[in-house]
Amino acid sequence: MFFSVLRITTYVLGIVALTMLLPLAVAVSESETAAAYAFLVPQLVAILSAVVFRFAARGKQEAFDIHNAFGTVAWIWVAICLYGAIPLYFSGAYPSVVDAIFESVSGFTATGASVSANVEAMPRSIILWRCQTHWLGGLGVIALAVALIPLLGVSGLRLIKAETSGPEKEKLTNFIATTAKTLWFIYLILTVLEFILLHFFGIDYIDALAISFSTLGSGGFSPRNASIGSYAMPAVEWTCIVFMLASAINFAVYYRLLSGRHSDVRRDSELRVFLAVVAVAIVGALLLQLDGAQKFGNAVRPIIFQVVSVVSTTGFMTEDYLTWCPGAQMVIFILCFIGGCSGSTAGGVKVVRWTVLAKQLRNQVRRMVHPHEVFTIQLHGVSGREEVVPVVAAFVFVYFLFVAVTALVGAIAGLDMFTAFTAALSMVGNIGPAFGTLGPSENYSSLAPALKGFYSFAMLAGRLEIYTLLFLLGRIFSLRPSFMHKTKTQD
Repeated sequence: MFFSVLRITTYVLGIVALTMLLPLAVAVSESETAAAYAFLVPQLVAILSAVVFRFAARGKQEAFDIHNAFGTVAWIWVAICLYGAIPLYFSGAYPSVVDAIFESVSGFTATGASVSANVEAMPRSIILWRCQTHWLGGLGVIALAVALIPLLGVSGLRLIKAETSGPEKEKLTNFIATTAKTLWFIYLILTVLEFILLHFFGIDYIDALAISFSTLGSGGFSPRNASIGSYAMPAVEWTCIVFMLASAINFAVYYRLLSGRHSDVRRDSELRVFLAVVAVAIVGALLLQLDGAQKFGNAVRPIIFQVVSVVSTTGFMTEDYLTWCPGAQMVIFILCFIGGCSGSTAGGVKVVRWTVLAKQLRNQVRRMVHPHEVFTIQLHGVSGREEVVPVVAAFVFVYFLFVAVTALVGAIAGLDMFTAFTAALSMVGNIGPAFGTLGPSENYSSLAPALKGFYSFAMLAGRLEIYTLLFLLGRIFSLRPSFMHKTKTQD
């Protein structure tokens, strides 16, 4: 089994290495010699390793049970985060190994928390790579591997289920590889559309591509120190708003729209609740922030931008929301608890889970009034969905327990209580900016190396929705790694 895990890991690293051709080309065109070698050497090593294992594994096929799937996905994500840190460190952009790993983890998990105080001073190839890691990790590198290598030799569905977000994972087509290809094709089309629009509005090719990667990946890294606000272009901001919102919606919705299944989209409970949350948050923040009708025109776009940026867990910034009135800040704070839709690139608890818990609460109240009545949960137009309630409740408990532990670690490391708590929400929810001393206009460079290391673990755990990484740790500490379990070999 160890051979299979190593083989799949090299395949995924090989795919990531191939995507390095883009920043490598930028490094060559911009005469960034150190950065070019920092991309080229690990790229060649990873591709060569993938080729060697491909030939060594010819004719072998493993059936992964759920235990091995969780363990394998966790190992792969640790590997790609470490691999992504190599060009960051050896290019000289990040002199500390800890900082390079933190930035890589933040990139692949689409968190967007940065230790870079001056992004614009870095090589442009590194700037692009940081944003590209958002795009690769946003929809899932395992899903990309399954889409590109249908003969992976393992159960792709189990691997994708261990990587993707939300309490329910569905196959849009009869074959999981086709489903993965479909989702990634939609993802690519949306990215290209945003890139074209941004370049049309005056952003140069590299910055437009970097912003598109970050937006669709629901990340937050930007080519500029002041994020999107540095461009001071309303058209660019509105473009980002549209695509941040699009990235926070379940990508299965787009497939249904393209397939003509409009009634399924209308019945989507999570989509309706998500759009309602965004609308209420925008109106609420506007009413709280405005102190006169004459300021309405100037306040609308920044408030819409920040609301969508936080609820989608992208983390872009046009202005510092810590300068807003306390009521408007509280709206942003509440959004940190929610997140985007399941099956999207957004982080957070996910709207579908809050929807299920709200429906269960309503039914509990009804039972108190009418104890002999029978009430059921309806989700996406289907009744009798009570089986998801314990799954959702267990996840929410584990999620906020981990947030509490992460906040405690931050407080022990010297952060004030509020900063520690909001930073924990940001790390576990893959949001990026926090409040207090780690607000949107600040960065994480001043943190102790040990805290950066723990936050890296928290970001990774949050991206894999806690269970996957905790499962791996449980196997490690019990000296029974998942790849030590035997599985049946299939012909």
